[in-house]
Amino acid sequence: MEITDLISPAAVIPNLRATSKKQALQDLARRAAEITGLHERAIFDVLLERERLGTTGVGNGIAIPHGKLPSLDRLYGLFARLEKPIHFESIDEQPVDLIFLLLAPESAGADHLKALARVSRLLRDKSVCEKLRGTDNADALYALLTESPASRAA
Repeated sequence: MEITDLISPAAVIPNLRATSKKQALQDLARRAAEITGLHERAIFDVLLERERLGTTGVGNGIAIPHGKLPSLDRLYGLFARLEKPIHFESIDEQPVDLIFLLLAPESAGADHLKALARVSRLLRDKSVCEKLRGTDNADALYALLTESPASRAA
């Protein structure tokens, strides 16, 4: 599984303006609804439910919110670079400025975990994150996400 299987250029938000975790998740749910055709509220509810289990703020300014929805037909990814870092209850208590949202069909099973692992591996690469933080151009962000060696299957 590659990042290009998850994300399209339309799913890159170069300057998300959010002042809180809840607002960021709402904005991401709105954009994900446009891309997936699902209802924004259903996506938001799944994301909130997942956050209640434990934060998806994985540290180093990165969050990977994710959830499963029965009406999805495939995995969807959405990437946002925040205009200003926000408090996300991250495990390292650092604010978040890079968010990769992952939505999967209820039946995804191992594919959902593989996608999470792929995104996590990509965003653990400090040089990739530095480059992502260094541009607010959507096309450049998409290229960085999909052309990096870390974005390709191992």
